[in-house]
Amino acid sequence: MTNVLDTIMAERRADAQRAMREIPVESLSAQARGWTRRSLVQALRQASGSRIVAEVKRASPSAGVIRPGGDPADIALGYERAGAIGLSVLTEPRHFSGSRADLRAVRDAVALPVLRKDFMCTDYQIHEAAAWGADVVLLIVAGLPRDVLLRLHAVAVEDGLETLVEIHAESELDLALQCDSAIVGVNSRNLKTLETDLSVARTLAPAIPRDRVSIAESGIRTREEIVELEELGYNGFLVGSTLMKAARPSEKLRQLLGRGCSNG
Repeated sequence: MTNVLDTIMAERRADAQRAMREIPVESLSAQARGWTRRSLVQALRQASGSRIVAEVKRASPSAGVIRPGGDPADIALGYERAGAIGLSVLTEPRHFSGSRADLRAVRDAVALPVLRKDFMCTDYQIHEAAAWGADVVLLIVAGLPRDVLLRLHAVAVEDGLETLVEIHAESELDLALQCDSAIVGVNSRNLKTLETDLSVARTLAPAIPRDRVSIAESGIRTREEIVELEELGYNGFLVGSTLMKAARPSEKLRQLLGRGCSNG
């Protein structure tokens, strides 16, 4: 089976080349200076209780269309009120129906750190993220050569951004740890089958140094799973489809946080 990651990375590389011809890097740099950054690392280290980065996404390759017509700003506000410590916003357009507009709407609506979740493979995309108001960018180890991963991490830091460096196997952990100060994300989704298996997060947890901030991603559906993974050492969690598929995403988030239900 073709690795969907390879396909999307190639598409996003071409997209960045086209965007660069329309909006020069110098213009992005000027826009980036207008933002005050918010720290997801600090929130993951210091927030009380369970720490969830709640995701705003319209669709995915594994689930198809998830929430047609959903308003990103309204969803994000609900997450913030329910207790999220950060927001993740998909900006990939073909497979996730994301956009710059979604990220900007969320950034303007909430006071939480915002992750640009996309398939970052060029310096230009990092500069875009900084210009759009993101606080954090995603770097996927499986999709990037070592030199490119380390360069993109360095570019992000220079732009004032934090990085979430995502791994899917223990063989990728050493490279992720070479990105100083990066959040280590363990994604339990198989990139070929798109299925999730939390045994990935369970198995990798002991290998992550306790002084590194880490989060578990994908496949998290219950409060019990969050408690279990916290006990294994994860500082937080990135939850997307479980929330977006719920009738009321903010109420589902409260349940995962162990806060019960509320009318707020």
